Amino acid sequence: MFSLFSISNIYLIIEKILKFINSLFFLFLIIALSFALIFSPPDYIQGDTVRIMYVHVPSAWIGLGCFSFIAFTSLISFLFKIKNIFIINKSLAPIGLLFTCLAITTGAIWGKPTWGTWWVWDARLTSMIILMLFYIAYVLSLKLIRKEDQSLKVSSLIAIVGAINLPIIKYSVDWWSTLHQPASIKIADNTTIHPSMMVPLLLMLLVFFMYCALIFLMKYKTEIIRIKKKNIKRL
Repeated sequence: MFSLFSISNIYLIIEKILKFINSLFFLFLIIALSFALIFSPPDYIQGDTVRIMYVHVPSAWIGLGCFSFIAFTSLISFLFKIKNIFIINKSLAPIGLLFTCLAITTGAIWGKPTWGTWWVWDARLTSMIILMLFYIAYVLSLKLIRKEDQSLKVSSLIAIVGAINLPIIKYSVDWWSTLHQPASIKIADNTTIHPSMMVPLLLMLLVFFMYCALIFLMKYKTEIIRIKKKNIKRL
């Protein structure tokens, strides 16, 4: 049973998953881009500018989702000293940072024609910048602190403290008067986005998830190789 979770077996499983995702990724990418750029209608006010949404919204969701996962697992790792979680978070953090930066950048590009400015210190935008800074602090703590135990403690504390910002991002448009529109997609209420735009949005989200999985698994595989080399040197 436990041999299934040995480093060698995990490495082989990752290789198989990578091949599977690679075989489907470009097909789904073409389908998603076709819906986003061709089949979905322009907005009646924003026109074709609304198509930025198909990159901006999934990027923001993934950035928030990655940090939520890192914060939760960091708390578990901090309490129970589970080092494998640390490796997972180390592989995931740069991906979350990438998509948070992409969400901020595409938001600025979308804001120029919509709001008439690239940037405002709006509650939603400011809280996303704070999220990016927490990501940067987390990644730097992994890079600069050489002692693994100390790096684990510092990075976990950064993630746990950074989790305070997550509900602020979520509810900033409800708590304060902001330029950013309220949520259009609601689980517990009626969704205000039309199916003709919802389908390409979900397809792009799926493609982004597949890309995240590819990058994460490749980075995780690199960490496994590093651990194996370290163990060989100890022998």
